[in-house]
Amino acid sequence: MELRERIAQLMPRAKDDLTTLVAFKSVADARQFPPEECEQAAQWVLDAFAEVGFTGLRLVETSDGSKAVYGERPGPPGARTVLLYAHYDVQPPLDEDAWNTPVWQLTERDGRWYGRGTADCKGNILMHLTALRALGDDVPVNLKLIVEGSEEQGTGGLEDFVPKNADLLRADAILVCDTGGAAVGKPALTISLRGLANVIVSVEALSSEMHSGMFGGAAPDALAALVQMLSSLRDADGNTTVRGLDNTQTWSGAPYPTDQFVADAH
Repeated sequence: MELRERIAQLMPRAKDDLTTLVAFKSVADARQFPPEECEQAAQWVLDAFAEVGFTGLRLVETSDGSKAVYGERPGPPGARTVLLYAHYDVQPPLDEDAWNTPVWQLTERDGRWYGRGTADCKGNILMHLTALRALGDDVPVNLKLIVEGSEEQGTGGLEDFVPKNADLLRADAILVCDTGGAAVGKPALTISLRGLANVIVSVEALSSEMHSGMFGGAAPDALAALVQMLSSLRDADGNTTVRGLDNTQTWSGAPYPTDQFVADAH
């Protein structure tokens, strides 16, 4: 049987599994939802990957209190290692009345599946599982798995876990399905994304507050200095102007027409 046919036959099960996974209100914020929702989602993920041959599966508690699912699946001797990544936590739904479909219930409309986490990132967990179910024993690499539970809260727990467990997570490649696609019906591989850096900047100008009517404009002003600092990061055309940061590279991926980019950005 062709791989495409095997995947097609597995889609009803994928939908059933995603229905179950979406129903977990796995928002990693105990102030909004019970922690048990995340714990149940994590256990479901662990059990699901046990069914596709992963061993040594365990729930690893991280420094922010969230639990990550870790496991391994050995491949042929001498094979390279691929680390599969995903996260089971989701963004809070905010105003549930503003949703067109039930937040925690997988709903199909016009051939699309809706529900919190269907795209980010519970659907991507099912991508891993469905691919493994379709391939069966025909996987030519060693596999490792890490599915975290606080990505939407900033990945603090995993960020602390990784450097302390570098050997545990060491791999030749990492497969992250928490990305987008070029278009419906056009499969694509995302090989890079734009990065970011979170920083805290404090600016102090004077030892105390001064009267703006007497000193404003002439005396150093912390807010004005901060505005000038921020404005120096980009020029009038939106180009990055951070010293030492290369901004000369150009897009080399699949064609992305300007009008489509503008439409997607809206």
